[in-house]
Amino acid sequence: MDLLANFASSFLSQLQSPTLAFLIGGMVIAASGSKLAIPDAVYRFIIFVLLMSIGLHGGMEIREADFAALALPALFAALIGVMIVLLGVVTLGKLPGVKRDDAYATAGLFGAVSASTLAAAMVALDERQIPFEAWAPALYPFMDIPALILAIVLASLAKARQSGEKAAKVGVWSIIKESLQGSALSALLLGLAIGLLANPGPVYEGFYDLLFRGFLSVLMLVMGMEAWARLTELRKVAHWYAAYAFAAPIAHGLIGFALGYVAHVTVGFSPGGVIILAVIAASNSDISGPPTLRAGIPGANPSAFIGASTSVGTPVAIAICVPLFVALAEIVFGL
Repeated sequence: MDLLANFASSFLSQLQSPTLAFLIGGMVIAASGSKLAIPDAVYRFIIFVLLMSIGLHGGMEIREADFAALALPALFAALIGVMIVLLGVVTLGKLPGVKRDDAYATAGLFGAVSASTLAAAMVALDERQIPFEAWAPALYPFMDIPALILAIVLASLAKARQSGEKAAKVGVWSIIKESLQGSALSALLLGLAIGLLANPGPVYEGFYDLLFRGFLSVLMLVMGMEAWARLTELRKVAHWYAAYAFAAPIAHGLIGFALGYVAHVTVGFSPGGVIILAVIAASNSDISGPPTLRAGIPGANPSAFIGASTSVGTPVAIAICVPLFVALAEIVFGL
C-alpha cells in the first residue's frame, strides 16, 4: 500500500511537471492535426546540447569519483543491456505473429538507452531534491552498446542457421564503431572527455546548464508528436508489440533497480543513482538505436520495433517508470 500511495503521489507530481506536460501536449496537437513541426536540424541540435551538458557535468564529476564505486554500476549496466535483449528474444520472439528479425530488433531497441528519458529522469530527481552521482548518466553507453551488438549478432546467427551456414560473419567492431560514431553517443562521450580532461565549468554553468530544461521541454514536445504519428504504424503489426512495449519498460526497470540496490549495498551507490540506473534500463533508444538496428538487421520492420518503442515504450518510461522508481526508492531507502 505504501508503494501505491508513494507512486500515486509521485505520478501526480510527474503529471504536473513541464517535462510530461510537453510530451502530452505534443501528442494532443499531433492528434488534432496541427501542422506544427520542429525542423530536424533544430531537433538534432537540442539533442547535442542536452547530451553535451550531461557529458560535461559527468566528466567533471568523474575526476573526483572513486573508480571502484563506478566500476560495479558500469558492469551492471552492461549486464542489464544483455539481459534485456535475451529476455526479449525468449518472450516477444516466441509470441504468435512476431517475426524473428522484428523480435531481435525490438529487444535490441529496448535494451539500448533513451537520451530523452534519461534527461527527464534527471530533471525529476532534481525537482524532488534527490541527489545522485553526476557520473551516473555516463552509464548510458555501458548499457546501450552491448544491447545493440547482442541483438545484431543474434539476428545474424539466426539467419546463418536458417540458411544452413556454419556460422555468420558478424563485424562486432563495425557495430561498436557505428554506435560510438552515432550522434548521441558522440556528443555524450565528447562531453565526458572535455569534462574529464579540461576545465569547462564556466561554459557549462553559463550556457549548457541554463539551456537544459528549456531544450528538454522542446524535445518532449517532439517526442509526443512522434509518438502519436507512430501509433498508426504500430496498428499494422501484431498487437503483441504494444503489450510488450507497455510491460517491458517496467520489468526492465525493476531489474535495473534490483542490481542498483546491490551496488548501493556493495559500493555505496546512491539512491538517486539507483533510480537513474532503473530508468535507463526502462528506457528504449530513440536516437542511436533505430539507425544502428536498421542497418544491422535489414530484415526487421521499422513499423514494429520503432513503432513499439516510440509510440508506447517511451511514454510509459517517462510517465510511469520515472514516478514508479522514485516511489520505490522512497520506500526502500526511506527518502
